[in-house]
Amino acid sequence: DVAKMQGSVYCDPVAQLTLNSEKPDFATAENLMKEMEALPAFHSLTLDAGIFRNSGATTVTEIGLALATGNAYLHYFTEKGNNVADIASRMRFSFATGSNYFMEIAKLRAFRYLWAKILEAYGTKTEEARTYIHAVNALRNKTVYDPFVNMLRTTTETMSASLGGADSITVLPYDTLFETPEDMAVRIARKQQIILKEESFFDKVADPAAGSYYIENLTDTLIKKSWDLFLEIEEKGGYLAVLESGEIAERIRKEASKNNLSVAVRKQSILGVNQFPNPTEHLEDNISEAVFDTENGETISLKPHRAASALEALRYKTDLFALKNKRPQAWMFTYGDLSKRLARAQFSGNFFAAAGYEIVNHNGFPTLESGIKAAKKDKPEILVLCSSDEAYETMALPVFEALKDQCIIVVAGYPQNIIENLKTAGMEHCIHVKSNLLEELSKY
Repeated sequence: DVAKMQGSVYCDPVAQLTLNSEKPDFATAENLMKEMEALPAFHSLTLDAGIFRNSGATTVTEIGLALATGNAYLHYFTEKGNNVADIASRMRFSFATGSNYFMEIAKLRAFRYLWAKILEAYGTKTEEARTYIHAVNALRNKTVYDPFVNMLRTTTETMSASLGGADSITVLPYDTLFETPEDMAVRIARKQQIILKEESFFDKVADPAAGSYYIENLTDTLIKKSWDLFLEIEEKGGYLAVLESGEIAERIRKEASKNNLSVAVRKQSILGVNQFPNPTEHLEDNISEAVFDTENGETISLKPHRAASALEALRYKTDLFALKNKRPQAWMFTYGDLSKRLARAQFSGNFFAAAGYEIVNHNGFPTLESGIKAAKKDKPEILVLCSSDEAYETMALPVFEALKDQCIIVVAGYPQNIIENLKTAGMEHCIHVKSNLLEELSKY
């Protein structure tokens, strides 16, 4: 029965304009709608709001721009004499779901509420044009290194989408970033949503988040802020006008840069990349450079990119170098107080493993002389002093003077009392919890 056939066509001229500055092909969208009149349950317009999230937009921006895009279509088609309810019933909104668990639940709930308000303003009742939401895992937070972690990410994201009220969900295979997904990856992706549906019964309650104070409050906040952004866009002439002015690209660029910085300083963790990278994991030279693309320059177009791209690109360069050369070593010179040297050695190991360096650890040298002798024998590229701030006062300069011509000397921590003396002596490298991981590793 074709009247009951469900599905959708990916047709979004506005998204093509947003991504490629192509002239929007509204005529094709209009023809599709006419051709599919015999399929009343089929969606001929898929509004891809995921392009905003994958380009680095915040949740508020993603919702506000999705509303503005939807309204741009309503405006175009009603100008052509089409009925609003007919147009809205053909629209499917596709959102990219990220790892912020409760925020993603609230996002879909907030959007559904606001879109109903827009349709109401056009004189259309919700039952005449039900809001259909599709969810797909965001690519922005996925990784090439330690890719099995992607399975954990897509599982919680699928949970968020389901609890937030998504009508359909695409679960991405964990390896979709860097290869044609293997059979196992596809099978696991399929099982993830089947388990949530058949064993966790996520499909049995219409709005399981309803009544939760935290999520209701979060939803209300998103509703207010996203609506303000939508009204601001409409006052400036609507989505297409604001896009052409470059304001949308500039807004998302700033939001993406802020997010990228939080990853670089490890305020936002990406497991396997900026936190707890696996130092034994190395990639071969079979990864496309496009996988590591970063954000684009000053254009009106958006360019989806991953938050981990820059760090992973740095690490991949090390892997490629190590295919034909000795892999650079980060050598831990552990000395003094046991707890301090262990903590700083672990911190430093994680720090340099993010660049793909081989990590050489030690239990602790009994004397400075024994540590210096071992370092001269091993000839590491980078030597990291791991001890307490108090010990640095007597050990840092002697070790530096003995080994400065052989390797790069790095201090783990930030010994404020002697930092200026160290810099004066030529010890310019220092890593600590406030260090910008990307900037520091780029130097080495």
